[in-house]
Amino acid sequence: MVQRNLRADFVGGAHVFPGGGVDVADAGAEAEACAQGRTDAEASEILSVERGGLAYWVAVLRECFEEAGVLLAFGPGSDTLLSLDGPGEAERFAHHRQDVNAGRRRFLDVCREERLTLAVDRVHYFAHWITPEGAPRRYDTRFFVAAAPPGQIPAHDAGETIDAQWLRPSVALARHRAGEIDLIFPTIRNLEAIGRFATSEELLSAAAVAGRVPAILPRVVVDGRAVRILLPGDDGYEAAVGGLVGAAAQDVDAAIRAVSKNANPDPDPGGNAG
Repeated sequence: MVQRNLRADFVGGAHVFPGGGVDVADAGAEAEACAQGRTDAEASEILSVERGGLAYWVAVLRECFEEAGVLLAFGPGSDTLLSLDGPGEAERFAHHRQDVNAGRRRFLDVCREERLTLAVDRVHYFAHWITPEGAPRRYDTRFFVAAAPPGQIPAHDAGETIDAQWLRPSVALARHRAGEIDLIFPTIRNLEAIGRFATSEELLSAAAVAGRVPAILPRVVVDGRAVRILLPGDDGYEAAVGGLVGAAAQDVDAAIRAVSKNANPDPDPGGNAG
């Protein structure tokens, strides 16, 4: 998990999974040429979009590299994930990362120069969350899971993120309950979901064969001083049209934070996944 910069416009200071927006440069023939094991048509079918699905996988790998320094890719002619522990590799890729973060180079340019193949077949679609209606800034977010490449040491970028650490889901949830770290509602729910698997291997195997992943659009309801987040299937969800009931001027970001702080994550989700 990475901690967002305290000055970030959205959930500053919260611990989140590495991620970000899908860029135009993440799509197209160049992206498909760098990817292994998943075509754009296959990726689009998995995401239930007409086209451009592969760009989400490329964005996942790019953002992991930018924000956490983790690169899931194969070297030239290799079927083993990069470890970045060869002579000069760590320093060379650290410079690549700085250039990509600064906008001096594109991620796919680095892949082409280093003759890398992106390991999109090692990354599996897991969840889909959409920011409640009424928020001044909304996000349509897809979550993915993958095993970290052996030998690579994650590090935050000291810009968008100010900390990075490996946490078992149960530990992250316990630290949130203790007030030690800030988690928002979708992060809590995803930690609970992955924490129900005993091992990373079980999680990845299940995600690899999962069928359709439903989109989850929470709705925020404010009644007096009480703030609730309703999920599809909850009582009152269908009546909460527009995302806010009784508090149109309520700041949704603050509401989500308030609910997240008072959320009661399952203290024993049934296992841990790395």
